[in-house]
Amino acid sequence: MAMYAYEGRSANGEARKGEIEAPDPDAAKKRLRAMQINPTSLTAKGGGLGSVNINLKMPAFLKQKVTNKDLVIFTRQFATMIDSGLPLVQCLDIQSKQAPNPTFREELSIIKDQVESGATFADALRKYPETFDDLYRNMVAAGEVGGILDTILSRLAAYLEKADKLRRQIKSAMAYPAGVTAVAGAVTALLLLKVVPTFEEMFADMGSSLPAPTMFVIALSKWLQNNFFFVIIGIVLTVVGLRQAYKTDRGRMIIDGALLKLPVFGDLLRKTAVARFTRTLGTMIASGVPILEALDICGRTAGNVIIEKGISRVRDAISEGRTIAEPLSETGVFPEMVCQMIGVGEATGALDVMLNKIADFYEDEVDAAVEAVTSLMEPAIMVVMGVVIGGLVIAMYMPIFTMASTIGG
Repeated sequence: MAMYAYEGRSANGEARKGEIEAPDPDAAKKRLRAMQINPTSLTAKGGGLGSVNINLKMPAFLKQKVTNKDLVIFTRQFATMIDSGLPLVQCLDIQSKQAPNPTFREELSIIKDQVESGATFADALRKYPETFDDLYRNMVAAGEVGGILDTILSRLAAYLEKADKLRRQIKSAMAYPAGVTAVAGAVTALLLLKVVPTFEEMFADMGSSLPAPTMFVIALSKWLQNNFFFVIIGIVLTVVGLRQAYKTDRGRMIIDGALLKLPVFGDLLRKTAVARFTRTLGTMIASGVPILEALDICGRTAGNVIIEKGISRVRDAISEGRTIAEPLSETGVFPEMVCQMIGVGEATGALDVMLNKIADFYEDEVDAAVEAVTSLMEPAIMVVMGVVIGGLVIAMYMPIFTMASTIGG
């Protein structure tokens, strides 16, 4: 038997450390988990050259991030296994061995050990808030209390799949114009830094006066050559400044408010927020999560501080005894049609059904909006690229055309 010094955390997240006697490290870990302690480091006592330090915790920067896809696949498979009648611990054991993501495998293994030691599934999930958010944990807790964990997991899987689809739609709508604009900017910079100076030397040898557009492009090229690093530093500082400003309450209010007022993207962001809010709230209410707690989670997952504050005001109004529809309309954030449909859902006692219908409608609206944005941006970007790059090329060839016409005359 050997003595081991350990550090770890209890089932409720409290830090624990001490010593434990066991024949080997594996036995020591099993004993600690039986005591509802998850070990993070284990050191064999004895000192000198015989001491062994076993670090059980992988450095954070080496860990593979648990993606939304990992969570969706796990939830869907887990719901099917629970519905088939397999015990919870056995389901977790199977999932912890077959998950392709090593970080997720480790997390599921520890969750399985905690459940096996007597913790509830929802409490075990609280150890990994970055993987299992408030919505996930609260719905699992409601499912365990109500004895409908399989139904809740199926709803969660459907919700996560729809949320992932919505997220990918927004990314695709933003990525295309951003990518094309970046390429256009790089091509323009390359022309001004490398191509225009070559033409400038050729025109200097000609000794003739240059057209105004050509002189403007040459002046712009010289300015960019002299200030290139300042331009790069300015762009970097602007991006960093915006990121830092977004971390402040006032900065988030200004930036999120401006985003919602953008001509095309603002409407898309608003529709996305409505779809996310109604889908989240509808799923949680149908799963038995209390309305105030559900609204609190909806606000924190809104993705826009203007909408978050609007939902917070609605929550405060409901806590004072009011309905959802009226204070929701007063925020000015949600369309009137949405507020009226929610009011009908409250009056008929089918709020969760109505919220999911609204979510379906607005997810279709987001589909149409993404297609519209893409179809509008393609010709607009092509025109801008044609004007900028074509204008540069024409400006540099104008002296040659002038010289050719003079010789021809």
